Amino acid sequence: MNGGQDLGGQMGFGPVNPEPNEPIFHADWEKRVLAINVAAGAMGAWTIDGIRAARESLPPAQYLSSSYYEIWLAGLDKVLVQHGFLTPQELEQGTPLAPAKPPKRVLKGEEVEGVLRRGFPYEREAQAPAKFAVGDKVRTLVMHPKHHTRLPRYARGKLGVVERITGCHVFPDTGSQGLPETAQWLYTIVFTGPELWGRDADPTSTVSIEAWESYLEPA
Repeated sequence: MNGGQDLGGQMGFGPVNPEPNEPIFHADWEKRVLAINVAAGAMGAWTIDGIRAARESLPPAQYLSSSYYEIWLAGLDKVLVQHGFLTPQELEQGTPLAPAKPPKRVLKGEEVEGVLRRGFPYEREAQAPAKFAVGDKVRTLVMHPKHHTRLPRYARGKLGVVERITGCHVFPDTGSQGLPETAQWLYTIVFTGPELWGRDADPTSTVSIEAWESYLEPA
């Protein structure tokens, strides 16, 4: 989807001002939002790409005026309602109005450290050989799907070179829609600055992105 988050290459948003010695959290409520997201995600009702899609589909005005963890909270509200764990009325009133829907799983406190240390692997066994090899010239597709995609808008329809093959990974475009899991080969594609940004770009600059196989075609 072409949402408010997809700002690569756009102008007029002002300078990026890194915060010196930025803390991990700016307020205690941000810690709580992260913890609730981890616990809710462990219920098994949606995928990581599903929650990303929920955040990215926020109205652009809301997305661009919200802080990082405000976006996380708004995205969580959306998926909790979509999957029947909350109602809009309960969110508005801040209190349960009916018995809660039981989750598939419950993440217990003593399990959190082990779960986070193990991480969430998304590499899968390949069902077919990789279509492209390192050094191949490829072109990304021009597409504007209504669903979540990891192909950024600024890199669509651009000529690049396969820099690395990173294995076969869960395909986010289907996973975000709640469809059965599929996996595709994932590649690192390198583009020149002028290819992405035009003749005014630094000719010595390059940008690399991770792109799934169905995003690419031979050049």
